[in-house]
Amino acid sequence: MIDNTVFKKPLKALYHTAGCKLNFAETSSVADAFAKAGISAVAEGETPDMVVFNTCSVTAEADRKCRSSIRSLNRRYPQAIIFVTGCYAQLHPEELRELPGVAVVAGVNDKLALVDYARRYFEEGPLTVDVPDAKDLRSFMPSCSRGDRTRFFLKVQDGCDYWCTYCTIPKARGRSRSGTIDQLVAQARDAAAQGGREIVLTGVNIGDFGHGRDDSFIDLCRALDKVEGIDRYRISSIEPNLLTDELIEFVAGSKRFMPHFHIPLQCGDDEVLVLMRRRYGTDLFRHKVELIRTTIPDAFIGVDLIVGARGETDERFESSRSFIESLDISHLHVFAYSERPGTRALQIEHAVSQHEKHQRSSVMTALSARKHRAFAERFIGSVRPVLLEHSHHGHPLGGFTDNYLRVETVLTPEFDNSIVMMRLDSLQNDGETINASLVSQ
Repeated sequence: MIDNTVFKKPLKALYHTAGCKLNFAETSSVADAFAKAGISAVAEGETPDMVVFNTCSVTAEADRKCRSSIRSLNRRYPQAIIFVTGCYAQLHPEELRELPGVAVVAGVNDKLALVDYARRYFEEGPLTVDVPDAKDLRSFMPSCSRGDRTRFFLKVQDGCDYWCTYCTIPKARGRSRSGTIDQLVAQARDAAAQGGREIVLTGVNIGDFGHGRDDSFIDLCRALDKVEGIDRYRISSIEPNLLTDELIEFVAGSKRFMPHFHIPLQCGDDEVLVLMRRRYGTDLFRHKVELIRTTIPDAFIGVDLIVGARGETDERFESSRSFIESLDISHLHVFAYSERPGTRALQIEHAVSQHEKHQRSSVMTALSARKHRAFAERFIGSVRPVLLEHSHHGHPLGGFTDNYLRVETVLTPEFDNSIVMMRLDSLQNDGETINASLVSQ
Protein backbone atom coordinates (compact mmCIF):
# COMPACT_ATOMS: atom_id res chain seq x y z
CA MET A 1 0.00 0.00 0.00
CA ILE A 2 1.15 3.53 -0.72
CA ASP A 3 1.78 5.39 2.53
CA ASN A 4 -0.20 8.59 2.12
CA THR A 5 1.22 9.96 5.38
CA VAL A 6 4.30 10.93 3.39
CA PHE A 7 2.22 13.59 1.62
CA LYS A 8 0.64 16.83 2.81
CA LYS A 9 -2.75 15.65 1.46
CA PRO A 10 -4.35 12.37 0.42
CA LEU A 11 -3.54 11.33 -3.14
CA LYS A 12 -6.22 11.82 -5.78
CA ALA A 13 -6.38 10.09 -9.16
CA LEU A 14 -8.19 10.97 -12.37
CA TYR A 15 -9.15 8.09 -14.69
CA HIS A 16 -9.47 8.52 -18.44
CA THR A 17 -10.51 5.73 -20.81
CA ALA A 18 -10.46 5.51 -24.60
CA GLY A 19 -12.01 2.77 -26.69
CA CYS A 20 -14.23 -0.21 -26.01
CA LYS A 21 -16.40 -1.50 -23.17
CA LEU A 22 -13.60 -3.87 -22.20
CA ASN A 23 -11.33 -0.89 -21.52
CA PHE A 24 -13.98 0.74 -19.34
CA ALA A 25 -14.32 -2.45 -17.31
CA GLU A 26 -10.58 -2.68 -16.80
CA THR A 27 -10.25 1.00 -15.87
CA SER A 28 -12.88 0.54 -13.18
CA SER A 29 -10.92 -2.40 -11.78
CA VAL A 30 -7.78 -0.25 -11.72
CA ALA A 31 -9.69 2.46 -9.85
CA ASP A 32 -10.86 -0.15 -7.33
CA ALA A 33 -7.27 -1.29 -6.79
CA PHE A 34 -6.11 2.31 -6.27
CA ALA A 35 -8.97 2.95 -3.83
CA LYS A 36 -7.94 -0.08 -1.75
CA ALA A 37 -4.41 1.38 -1.69
CA GLY A 38 -5.75 4.63 -0.25
CA ILE A 39 -5.84 6.69 -3.46
CA SER A 40 -9.31 8.09 -4.10
CA ALA A 41 -10.88 9.18 -7.38
CA VAL A 42 -10.77 12.93 -7.92
CA ALA A 43 -14.07 14.72 -7.34
CA GLU A 44 -15.43 17.49 -9.53
CA GLY A 45 -13.44 20.67 -8.95
CA GLU A 46 -10.48 18.86 -7.37
CA THR A 47 -6.99 18.67 -8.84
CA PRO A 48 -5.53 15.18 -9.36
CA ASP A 49 -2.08 14.12 -8.22
CA MET A 50 -2.00 11.48 -10.93
CA VAL A 51 -3.84 10.56 -14.11
CA VAL A 52 -4.40 6.96 -15.26
CA PHE A 53 -5.03 6.83 -19.02
CA ASN A 54 -6.24 3.55 -20.55
CA THR A 55 -5.55 3.80 -24.27
CA CYS A 56 -7.08 2.40 -27.46
CA SER A 57 -5.24 1.57 -30.68
CA VAL A 58 -7.93 0.17 -32.95
CA THR A 59 -7.15 2.78 -35.66
CA ALA A 60 -4.50 5.38 -36.41
CA GLU A 61 -7.10 8.00 -35.47
CA ALA A 62 -7.49 6.34 -32.06
CA ASP A 63 -3.71 6.64 -31.56
CA ARG A 64 -3.79 10.31 -32.53
CA LYS A 65 -6.67 11.05 -30.16
CA CYS A 66 -4.86 9.33 -27.29
CA ARG A 67 -1.73 11.42 -27.85
CA SER A 68 -3.81 14.58 -28.09
CA SER A 69 -5.71 13.74 -24.89
CA ILE A 70 -2.51 13.07 -22.96
CA ARG A 71 -1.06 16.42 -24.04
CA SER A 72 -4.32 18.13 -23.09
CA LEU A 73 -4.36 16.47 -19.65
CA ASN A 74 -0.75 17.52 -19.08
CA ARG A 75 -1.58 21.13 -19.93
CA ARG A 76 -4.63 21.09 -17.68
CA TYR A 77 -2.91 19.33 -14.76
CA PRO A 78 0.82 20.08 -15.15
CA GLN A 79 1.53 18.99 -11.58
CA ALA A 80 0.00 15.52 -12.09
CA ILE A 81 2.01 12.51 -13.15
CA ILE A 82 0.47 10.41 -15.92
CA PHE A 83 0.34 6.61 -15.98
CA VAL A 84 -0.49 5.17 -19.42
CA THR A 85 -1.68 1.64 -20.12
CA GLY A 86 -3.86 -0.20 -22.66
CA CYS A 87 -3.48 -1.32 -26.27
CA TYR A 88 -1.57 1.71 -27.56
CA ALA A 89 0.83 1.40 -24.62
CA GLN A 90 1.33 -2.27 -25.42
CA LEU A 91 2.03 -1.63 -29.11
CA HIS A 92 4.08 1.57 -28.99
CA PRO A 93 5.36 2.29 -25.47
CA GLU A 94 8.29 4.34 -26.76
CA GLU A 95 5.97 6.86 -28.46
CA LEU A 96 4.05 7.44 -25.25
CA ARG A 97 7.14 7.77 -23.05
CA GLU A 98 8.10 10.83 -25.09
CA LEU A 99 4.91 12.71 -24.26
CA PRO A 100 4.99 15.43 -21.58
CA GLY A 101 3.93 14.39 -18.09
CA VAL A 102 4.05 10.64 -18.76
CA ALA A 103 5.70 8.90 -15.81
CA VAL A 104 4.99 5.21 -16.45
CA VAL A 105 3.89 3.24 -19.52
CA ALA A 106 2.53 -0.24 -18.74
CA GLY A 107 1.23 -3.03 -20.98
CA VAL A 108 -2.30 -4.40 -21.11
CA ASN A 109 -1.68 -7.15 -18.55
CA ASP A 110 0.03 -4.79 -16.08
CA LYS A 111 -2.96 -2.59 -15.27
CA LEU A 112 -3.37 -3.87 -11.74
CA ALA A 113 0.40 -3.48 -11.19
CA LEU A 114 -0.05 0.27 -11.59
CA VAL A 115 -0.59 0.54 -7.83
CA ASP A 116 2.90 -0.86 -7.23
CA TYR A 117 4.36 1.35 -9.97
CA ALA A 118 2.81 4.39 -8.29
CA ARG A 119 4.31 3.38 -4.96
CA ARG A 120 7.73 2.93 -6.52
CA TYR A 121 7.47 6.24 -8.36
CA PHE A 122 6.66 8.22 -5.24
CA GLU A 123 9.21 6.39 -3.09
CA GLU A 124 12.08 5.94 -5.55
CA GLY A 125 11.48 8.47 -8.33
CA PRO A 126 11.10 8.00 -12.12
CA LEU A 127 11.15 4.43 -13.41
CA THR A 128 10.88 2.60 -16.71
CA VAL A 129 8.64 -0.45 -16.89
CA ASP A 130 9.36 -3.16 -19.44
CA VAL A 131 6.36 -3.90 -21.65
CA PRO A 132 6.40 -7.62 -22.51
CA ASP A 133 5.68 -8.85 -26.02
CA ALA A 134 2.00 -9.68 -26.48
CA LYS A 135 2.87 -13.25 -27.46
CA ASP A 136 4.01 -13.75 -23.87
CA LEU A 137 0.70 -12.64 -22.38
CA ARG A 138 -0.83 -15.77 -20.89
CA SER A 139 -2.64 -14.79 -17.70
CA PHE A 140 -6.21 -13.54 -17.56
CA MET A 141 -6.84 -10.31 -15.63
CA PRO A 142 -10.36 -10.51 -14.14
CA SER A 143 -12.47 -7.37 -14.22
CA CYS A 144 -16.06 -6.67 -13.22
CA SER A 145 -16.77 -3.09 -12.29
CA ARG A 146 -19.44 -0.47 -12.54
CA GLY A 147 -17.52 2.75 -11.99
CA ASP A 148 -20.10 5.55 -12.28
CA ARG A 149 -22.36 3.51 -14.56
CA THR A 150 -25.64 1.80 -13.72
CA ARG A 151 -24.67 -1.41 -15.47
CA PHE A 152 -21.67 -3.59 -14.72
CA PHE A 153 -19.15 -4.74 -17.31
CA LEU A 154 -17.89 -8.28 -16.80
CA LYS A 155 -14.73 -9.21 -18.68
CA VAL A 156 -15.01 -12.88 -19.62
CA GLN A 157 -12.27 -13.24 -22.24
CA ASP A 158 -9.15 -11.47 -23.54
CA GLY A 159 -6.89 -11.73 -26.58
CA CYS A 160 -7.56 -13.00 -30.09
CA ASP A 161 -6.15 -15.74 -32.33
CA TYR A 162 -7.86 -14.64 -35.54
CA TRP A 163 -5.27 -12.32 -37.14
CA CYS A 164 -7.56 -10.53 -39.57
CA THR A 165 -5.38 -8.75 -42.11
CA TYR A 166 -6.37 -5.21 -41.06
CA CYS A 167 -6.15 -5.65 -37.27
CA THR A 168 -3.39 -5.12 -34.67
CA ILE A 169 -5.40 -6.23 -31.64
CA PRO A 170 -3.74 -9.70 -31.40
CA LYS A 171 -0.39 -7.85 -31.22
CA ALA A 172 -1.76 -5.70 -28.40
CA ARG A 173 -3.82 -8.23 -26.46
CA GLY A 174 -2.04 -11.53 -27.10
CA ARG A 175 -3.52 -15.00 -27.47
CA SER A 176 -7.10 -15.87 -26.59
CA ARG A 177 -7.61 -16.64 -22.92
CA SER A 178 -10.54 -16.47 -20.51
CA GLY A 179 -11.63 -16.72 -16.92
CA THR A 180 -13.28 -19.78 -15.41
CA ILE A 181 -17.04 -20.14 -15.13
CA ASP A 182 -16.83 -20.36 -11.33
CA GLN A 183 -14.73 -17.19 -11.18
CA LEU A 184 -17.11 -15.23 -13.43
CA VAL A 185 -20.26 -16.46 -11.67
CA ALA A 186 -18.73 -15.30 -8.38
CA GLN A 187 -18.10 -11.85 -9.88
CA ALA A 188 -21.69 -11.68 -11.13
CA ARG A 189 -22.97 -12.54 -7.65
CA ASP A 190 -20.79 -9.80 -6.20
CA ALA A 191 -22.23 -7.32 -8.73
CA ALA A 192 -25.73 -8.34 -7.63
CA ALA A 193 -24.74 -7.80 -3.98
CA GLN A 194 -23.65 -4.27 -4.92
CA GLY A 195 -27.08 -3.53 -6.37
CA GLY A 196 -26.28 -4.25 -10.02
CA ARG A 197 -29.27 -4.97 -12.22
CA GLU A 198 -27.55 -5.43 -15.59
CA ILE A 199 -24.24 -6.95 -16.67
CA VAL A 200 -22.62 -6.56 -20.10
CA LEU A 201 -20.34 -9.45 -21.04
CA THR A 202 -17.18 -8.05 -22.59
CA GLY A 203 -13.94 -9.28 -24.12
CA VAL A 204 -11.88 -9.09 -27.29
CA ASN A 205 -13.46 -12.20 -28.85
CA ILE A 206 -16.02 -13.37 -26.30
CA GLY A 207 -17.38 -16.20 -28.43
CA ASP A 208 -13.94 -17.83 -28.06
CA PHE A 209 -14.52 -18.17 -24.31
CA GLY A 210 -13.11 -21.47 -23.01
CA HIS A 211 -10.66 -21.84 -25.91
CA GLY A 212 -8.36 -24.75 -25.10
CA ARG A 213 -10.74 -26.09 -22.44
CA ASP A 214 -13.86 -28.25 -22.40
CA ASP A 215 -16.31 -25.44 -21.61
CA SER A 216 -17.72 -22.86 -24.02
CA PHE A 217 -19.43 -19.48 -24.12
CA ILE A 218 -22.92 -20.95 -23.98
CA ASP A 219 -21.93 -22.92 -20.87
CA LEU A 220 -20.94 -19.63 -19.26
CA CYS A 221 -24.22 -17.99 -20.31
CA ARG A 222 -26.25 -20.84 -18.83
CA ALA A 223 -24.38 -20.55 -15.54
CA LEU A 224 -24.79 -16.76 -15.36
CA ASP A 225 -28.49 -17.10 -16.19
CA LYS A 226 -28.96 -18.78 -12.80
CA VAL A 227 -27.41 -15.97 -10.73
CA GLU A 228 -30.10 -14.43 -8.54
CA GLY A 229 -30.33 -10.65 -8.39
CA ILE A 230 -29.12 -9.89 -11.92
CA ASP A 231 -32.11 -9.02 -14.09
CA ARG A 232 -30.32 -8.41 -17.37
CA TYR A 233 -27.32 -9.62 -19.33
CA ARG A 234 -26.18 -8.24 -22.66
CA ILE A 235 -23.74 -9.98 -24.98
CA SER A 236 -21.28 -7.49 -26.45
CA SER A 237 -19.74 -7.96 -29.90
CA ILE A 238 -19.60 -11.63 -30.92
CA GLU A 239 -18.15 -13.01 -34.16
CA PRO A 240 -20.84 -14.38 -36.53
CA ASN A 241 -19.10 -17.74 -36.85
CA LEU A 242 -19.12 -18.04 -33.03
CA LEU A 243 -22.71 -16.88 -32.64
CA THR A 244 -24.14 -20.39 -32.73
CA ASP A 245 -27.74 -21.22 -33.54
CA GLU A 246 -27.88 -22.85 -30.09
CA LEU A 247 -26.86 -19.56 -28.45
CA ILE A 248 -29.54 -17.62 -30.35
CA GLU A 249 -32.17 -20.13 -29.25
CA PHE A 250 -30.89 -19.91 -25.67
CA VAL A 251 -31.28 -16.10 -25.65
CA ALA A 252 -34.78 -16.51 -27.10
CA GLY A 253 -35.78 -18.65 -24.12
CA SER A 254 -33.94 -16.75 -21.40
CA LYS A 255 -35.61 -14.16 -19.16
CA ARG A 256 -32.29 -12.58 -18.24
CA PHE A 257 -30.37 -12.43 -21.52
CA MET A 258 -31.73 -9.45 -23.42
CA PRO A 259 -32.90 -9.52 -27.08
CA HIS A 260 -29.83 -7.64 -28.21
CA PHE A 261 -26.99 -8.76 -30.48
CA HIS A 262 -23.92 -6.94 -31.77
CA ILE A 263 -22.32 -8.79 -34.67
CA PRO A 264 -19.24 -7.59 -36.61
CA LEU A 265 -19.75 -7.94 -40.35
CA GLN A 266 -16.93 -5.58 -41.46
CA CYS A 267 -17.91 -5.85 -45.12
CA GLY A 268 -20.92 -7.16 -47.03
CA ASP A 269 -18.88 -8.39 -50.01
CA ASP A 270 -17.48 -11.92 -50.02
CA GLU A 271 -14.34 -11.06 -51.97
CA VAL A 272 -13.38 -8.38 -49.46
CA LEU A 273 -14.15 -10.72 -46.56
CA VAL A 274 -11.62 -13.18 -48.04
CA LEU A 275 -9.03 -10.40 -48.30
CA MET A 276 -9.73 -9.51 -44.67
CA ARG A 277 -9.31 -13.19 -43.67
CA ARG A 278 -12.67 -13.18 -41.95
CA ARG A 279 -14.00 -16.62 -41.01
CA TYR A 280 -17.46 -16.44 -42.61
CA GLY A 281 -19.23 -15.26 -45.74
CA THR A 282 -22.37 -13.27 -46.40
CA ASP A 283 -24.53 -16.42 -46.55
CA LEU A 284 -23.67 -17.35 -42.97
CA PHE A 285 -24.16 -13.76 -41.79
CA ARG A 286 -27.60 -13.57 -43.44
CA HIS A 287 -28.55 -16.88 -41.81
CA LYS A 288 -27.67 -15.51 -38.35
CA VAL A 289 -29.71 -12.32 -38.86
CA GLU A 290 -32.70 -14.22 -40.24
CA LEU A 291 -32.59 -16.78 -37.42
CA ILE A 292 -32.57 -13.99 -34.83
CA ARG A 293 -35.51 -12.30 -36.55
CA THR A 294 -37.44 -15.58 -36.68
CA THR A 295 -36.83 -16.60 -33.07
CA ILE A 296 -36.62 -13.15 -31.43
CA PRO A 297 -38.58 -10.74 -33.68
CA ASP A 298 -38.07 -7.70 -31.41
CA ALA A 299 -34.28 -8.12 -31.05
CA PHE A 300 -31.94 -5.19 -31.63
CA ILE A 301 -29.20 -6.21 -34.09
CA GLY A 302 -26.18 -3.93 -34.24
CA VAL A 303 -23.50 -4.50 -36.89
CA ASP A 304 -19.86 -3.32 -37.12
CA LEU A 305 -18.76 -2.22 -40.58
CA ILE A 306 -15.44 -1.10 -42.06
CA VAL A 307 -15.60 1.02 -45.22
CA GLY A 308 -12.74 1.76 -47.58
CA ALA A 309 -10.63 -1.28 -46.77
CA ARG A 310 -7.88 -2.18 -49.20
CA GLY A 311 -9.38 -4.14 -52.05
CA GLU A 312 -12.81 -2.55 -51.67
CA THR A 313 -13.35 -1.35 -55.23
CA ASP A 314 -16.38 0.70 -56.22
CA GLU A 315 -18.13 -2.48 -57.34
CA ARG A 316 -17.34 -4.32 -54.11
CA PHE A 317 -18.52 -1.39 -52.02
CA GLU A 318 -21.82 -1.34 -53.91
CA SER A 319 -22.10 -5.11 -53.35
CA SER A 320 -21.57 -4.52 -49.63
CA ARG A 321 -24.09 -1.67 -49.49
CA SER A 322 -26.70 -3.72 -51.33
CA PHE A 323 -26.21 -6.71 -49.03
CA ILE A 324 -26.55 -4.59 -45.89
CA GLU A 325 -29.59 -2.80 -47.31
CA SER A 326 -31.26 -6.21 -47.64
CA LEU A 327 -30.69 -7.16 -43.98
CA ASP A 328 -33.28 -6.55 -41.26
CA ILE A 329 -30.82 -5.00 -38.81
CA SER A 330 -31.17 -2.11 -36.35
CA HIS A 331 -27.92 -0.15 -36.45
CA LEU A 332 -24.52 0.10 -38.12
CA HIS A 333 -21.36 1.10 -36.29
CA VAL A 334 -19.31 2.47 -39.18
CA PHE A 335 -15.51 2.74 -39.21
CA ALA A 336 -13.32 4.08 -41.99
CA TYR A 337 -10.45 1.69 -42.70
CA SER A 338 -7.16 2.78 -41.14
CA GLU A 339 -3.72 1.68 -42.31
CA ARG A 340 -1.93 -0.09 -39.48
CA PRO A 341 1.84 -0.70 -39.68
CA GLY A 342 2.81 -4.37 -39.75
CA THR A 343 -0.57 -5.68 -40.92
CA ARG A 344 -0.97 -7.95 -43.94
CA ALA A 345 -3.61 -5.64 -45.37
CA LEU A 346 -0.80 -3.37 -46.59
CA GLN A 347 0.06 -6.04 -49.16
CA ILE A 348 -3.42 -5.86 -50.75
CA GLU A 349 -3.75 -3.86 -53.95
CA HIS A 350 -6.23 -1.04 -54.51
CA ALA A 351 -6.00 1.47 -51.70
CA VAL A 352 -9.10 3.66 -51.25
CA SER A 353 -8.56 7.42 -51.04
CA GLN A 354 -9.43 9.34 -47.87
CA HIS A 355 -12.05 11.29 -49.79
CA GLU A 356 -13.72 8.09 -50.95
CA LYS A 357 -13.58 6.62 -47.44
CA HIS A 358 -15.39 9.70 -46.18
CA GLN A 359 -18.02 9.39 -48.91
CA ARG A 360 -18.60 5.72 -48.18
CA SER A 361 -18.83 6.42 -44.43
CA SER A 362 -21.51 9.01 -45.14
CA VAL A 363 -23.50 6.58 -47.29
CA MET A 364 -23.40 3.83 -44.66
CA THR A 365 -24.07 6.19 -41.75
CA ALA A 366 -27.19 7.46 -43.55
CA LEU A 367 -28.26 3.86 -44.18
CA SER A 368 -27.79 3.13 -40.48
CA ALA A 369 -29.93 6.12 -39.48
CA ARG A 370 -32.76 4.93 -41.75
CA LYS A 371 -32.63 1.41 -40.37
CA HIS A 372 -32.45 2.56 -36.77
CA ARG A 373 -35.42 4.87 -37.20
CA ALA A 374 -37.45 2.17 -38.94
CA PHE A 375 -36.65 -0.26 -36.12
CA ALA A 376 -37.58 2.27 -33.41
CA GLU A 377 -40.83 3.23 -35.15
CA ARG A 378 -42.03 -0.39 -34.88
CA PHE A 379 -42.32 0.01 -31.12
CA ILE A 380 -44.02 3.39 -30.79
CA GLY A 381 -47.15 2.87 -28.69
CA SER A 382 -45.88 -0.39 -27.18
CA VAL A 383 -44.93 -1.01 -23.55
CA ARG A 384 -41.47 -2.35 -22.69
CA PRO A 385 -39.31 -2.77 -19.58
CA VAL A 386 -36.71 0.00 -19.13
CA LEU A 387 -33.73 0.08 -16.79
CA LEU A 388 -33.57 3.73 -15.76
CA GLU A 389 -30.26 5.45 -15.12
CA HIS A 390 -29.23 8.60 -13.28
CA SER A 391 -29.00 11.65 -15.49
CA HIS A 392 -25.91 13.79 -16.10
CA HIS A 393 -25.64 17.56 -16.38
CA GLY A 394 -29.35 18.22 -16.01
CA HIS A 395 -30.53 15.81 -18.71
CA PRO A 396 -33.76 13.88 -18.10
CA LEU A 397 -33.69 10.44 -16.50
CA GLY A 398 -33.17 7.88 -19.24
CA GLY A 399 -32.36 4.28 -19.92
CA PHE A 400 -32.66 1.39 -22.32
CA THR A 401 -35.47 -0.98 -23.13
CA ASP A 402 -34.78 -4.69 -23.09
CA ASN A 403 -34.16 -4.46 -26.86
CA TYR A 404 -31.74 -1.55 -26.52
CA LEU A 405 -33.85 1.44 -27.49
CA ARG A 406 -32.74 4.59 -25.71
CA VAL A 407 -35.57 6.37 -23.89
CA GLU A 408 -35.92 9.62 -21.97
CA THR A 409 -38.57 10.41 -19.39
CA VAL A 410 -39.61 13.06 -16.87
CA LEU A 411 -39.43 10.63 -13.95
CA THR A 412 -37.60 11.81 -10.86
CA PRO A 413 -34.22 10.45 -9.60
CA GLU A 414 -35.70 7.98 -7.10
CA PHE A 415 -36.36 5.71 -10.09
CA ASP A 416 -32.61 5.44 -10.76
CA ASN A 417 -31.51 1.81 -11.19
CA SER A 418 -35.14 0.65 -11.35
CA ILE A 419 -36.68 -1.50 -14.05
CA VAL A 420 -40.14 -0.14 -14.87
CA MET A 421 -42.70 -0.69 -17.61
CA MET A 422 -42.85 2.29 -19.94
CA ARG A 423 -44.96 3.26 -22.92
CA LEU A 424 -42.85 4.37 -25.89
CA ASP A 425 -44.65 7.54 -26.96
CA SER A 426 -42.71 9.34 -29.70
CA LEU A 427 -39.36 9.58 -31.47
CA GLN A 428 -36.99 12.46 -30.89
CA ASN A 429 -33.49 13.42 -32.05
CA ASP A 430 -34.27 11.95 -35.48
CA GLY A 431 -35.13 8.62 -33.94
CA GLU A 432 -32.04 8.28 -31.75
CA THR A 433 -34.10 8.47 -28.55
CA ILE A 434 -37.74 7.89 -27.60
CA ASN A 435 -39.95 9.85 -25.24
CA ALA A 436 -41.50 7.41 -22.80
CA SER A 437 -44.02 7.53 -19.95
CA LEU A 438 -44.48 5.34 -16.91
CA VAL A 439 -47.19 2.68 -17.01
CA SER A 440 -48.92 2.11 -13.67
CA GLN A 441 -46.99 -0.55 -11.86
